[in-house]
Amino acid sequence: DGLRLDAVHELRDDSGRHYLAELADTVAGWSEAVGRPLTLIAESDRNQPATVSPTFADGLGMDMQWADDVHHGVHAWITGERAGYYGDFGSAEALATVLERVFLHAGTFSTFRGRSWGAPVDLASPHYDGHSFVTFLQNHDQVGNRAAGDRIHAGLEPGRHAAAIALILLGPGTPMLFQGEEWAASSAFAFFTDHDGELGELVSTGRAREFAAMGWDQTVPDPQARSTFESSLLCWEERGQGAHARMLQWYRTLIGLRREQADLRDPNLQRTSLEVLAEETVLLHRGGLAVLAHRGPGPTADGPHAAEVLAAFGDLEQTADGALALRGPGAAVLRPALDS
Repeated sequence: DGLRLDAVHELRDDSGRHYLAELADTVAGWSEAVGRPLTLIAESDRNQPATVSPTFADGLGMDMQWADDVHHGVHAWITGERAGYYGDFGSAEALATVLERVFLHAGTFSTFRGRSWGAPVDLASPHYDGHSFVTFLQNHDQVGNRAAGDRIHAGLEPGRHAAAIALILLGPGTPMLFQGEEWAASSAFAFFTDHDGELGELVSTGRAREFAAMGWDQTVPDPQARSTFESSLLCWEERGQGAHARMLQWYRTLIGLRREQADLRDPNLQRTSLEVLAEETVLLHRGGLAVLAHRGPGPTADGPHAAEVLAAFGDLEQTADGALALRGPGAAVLRPALDS
């Protein structure tokens, strides 16, 4: 059993013992009584490892927390978006930070917030590890809060989508998928509501005003319109068609590799590192395996040498001496050659 707690950073508790810590200890007692794991997952914007530290170590006792910085780092690097809270992200250096250390803002300055934010993750902590942080390429907020509810893959070549999700699914976090992303669903996921009377009107006008203030010059779907809801429904028949089926198979391949290869599900953050081969090409090291991710455009430059290629998406070539090259956006999972 698991319970996700929404926006815990908005909880205001100045009592001697924080509500979340009290909840964590109570749930731990229930878990022991029923003899099965009961998991608490926090959505938190605070970038505080204390959220997933046990209460006996002065933490809040959550089993996991969402890692928005990992999302922002991957999203901004693969798409090139820099507006709003993506402002400090987008470089390969920032990508390396979030995949290795979870938080970019870890007691450092956040341009979006205008102040220092967060605290660093202890890579050797006995209280939490990579699996304590939920990582994702999409979720209901990151899609639904966009003006048109467009999914990340709507504006990406399939190879870029494939590269981005390889970094998430084979990284040290606990991956989370959002409905339909695994087959690159064509339907958007717009913000929709079903409020009566004045409240519904306020939501509709407020939504339009919010994005107009951001300079959005296209029509924002009316949250109250039934058509907005219906346009967000998944087209399940797509899963077996063309590019959708190919992407679904890639997701299945990556999940299968994570299950089969212990290095790819290892939560030890100290055994994860990201090598920047070029601003558009990175190599994620996971123990004895690695993930080559290339956003393009054009081919990779100096690719790694591989003893074995476990999976690939995109136009991959391997020279006689084992060096890998992607001719465009894509990804490969490999066992590096010992002398590489």
